[in-house]
Amino acid sequence: MARKSKEAYASLLKDSVSNVPEYVPGKTASQIAAEYGLDPGSLIKLNANENPLGPPDSAVSAIQNAAKDASLYPTADASNLRKALSGYTGFPVENIAASGPGMDSLIDALNKLFVGEGDEVIVPVPTFTYYGISASAVGGTSVDVDLNEDYSLNTDAVLKAVTDRTKIIWLCSPNNPTGNVVSASDIRKLAEETNAIIFIDEAYVEFSEAGSLSSLIREYDNIVIGRTFSKAFGLAGMRLGYVIAPAWIVSNLLRVLPPFAVSILAEAAAVAAVNDIKYLNAGVSMVRTERKKLIENIRERTPYKVYPSEGNFIIVDVSPKTSKEAVDDFLKKGILIRSCDSFQNIGRNTVRITVGTPEMNEKIMEAFETSENQ
Repeated sequence: MARKSKEAYASLLKDSVSNVPEYVPGKTASQIAAEYGLDPGSLIKLNANENPLGPPDSAVSAIQNAAKDASLYPTADASNLRKALSGYTGFPVENIAASGPGMDSLIDALNKLFVGEGDEVIVPVPTFTYYGISASAVGGTSVDVDLNEDYSLNTDAVLKAVTDRTKIIWLCSPNNPTGNVVSASDIRKLAEETNAIIFIDEAYVEFSEAGSLSSLIREYDNIVIGRTFSKAFGLAGMRLGYVIAPAWIVSNLLRVLPPFAVSILAEAAAVAAVNDIKYLNAGVSMVRTERKKLIENIRERTPYKVYPSEGNFIIVDVSPKTSKEAVDDFLKKGILIRSCDSFQNIGRNTVRITVGTPEMNEKIMEAFETSENQ
C-alpha cells in the first residue's frame, strides 16, 4: 500500500489550531551564546525574570534525596505540596490545586473547563501572551482590550467587551511586562458585574508591596488566583504552578488536570522551598531594594523613561532607540535583556529588565551609560 501524504492527515487537525499564535519566550543563555558566538558562562541573564540567587539550597537537597524514588509514581494530585501550600497561603487544601509544567498547565486546564468553540476570553494588553494562545487552542477567541496609557487596567473597557460568550477575564497582577497591579475594587466590580471567571495571575506577587488579592476568593465564587514557583522560589526549571480557587473550581480542575502532573522531584523541591522562609524573605528583600535603586538610577543617570514596578523586573522606554537596538547594545556588554516586541500594544522602543543582584544592576547602569555615550 502506498504511503499517504502528510496532507491527508493534516485534514484531521482542528480548525482552531491553525489560528493559534506562537508563544515567544525569552531565549536561554546558551541559545544567545550560540547565535552570537559568545561564552554562555560570561553572560548576565536578565531577560526571563528568573531568580538571580539560584534555587534554595534546601530545594536542591530535597531533589537529591528524592531522586532515589524517581522510579515511582508521585501522588496523583500532589497532596503533600497542597498541604504545604495550605500552610503558606492560609487556605484549606480543597481550595488549592497544583500542576506542571508551570502555571501554563493550569491556564490550559481552566480554558479546557470553561471555554469551548466560539466562546470568548478577555485579555487586557499588553500582558503575558499565553492566556490567549491557550484559549485559541480549545477553539476560543481572545478579545484584546487595551490598558490605559499608564498601563493601568481600563475596567470600563473590559466591561464593554463582555458578551454572553465571555467565559474568562485574564488579568495579571503584577502585570507582565508592565509591573503594575490591579486594585481590589476593580476586581470586585468585574466579579459582580459579569458572569465570567476572573483569573488573577500572581506569579510575581511575593515581590509586590501591594500584596495579594487572594482574600477575594472568600467573597466570590468566580475568582481564581494563579501562582508559580518560577520566580520568588527560584524553581523555574522545575516547571510548577498552583491555583487558589473556590472549592467547586478546584474539584473540577482536578478532573481535567493530568494525573501525576507534579513529579516526585518537583514536589520535593517545592515543599522544601515553601518551608524555606529565610530564602524567600532574603530574595524578596533584595529585589525590592534593588528595584527601587535601579529605577532611581535610570531616572537620574539616563534620559530614558522607566516605569514603576511591583514585579522582579522593570520596563524602560529607550526611545529613540528601538528595543532591538537596545538589546543588541546590552548583549555586546554581556547582558541579556528582553525586547518587548512580542508583547501586544507596548511599542517598539520598550525593553524589560529583570532585577538582578547589586553587582548585576551596577553593570546594567554601566551598560546604559556607555551605550548612551557611543
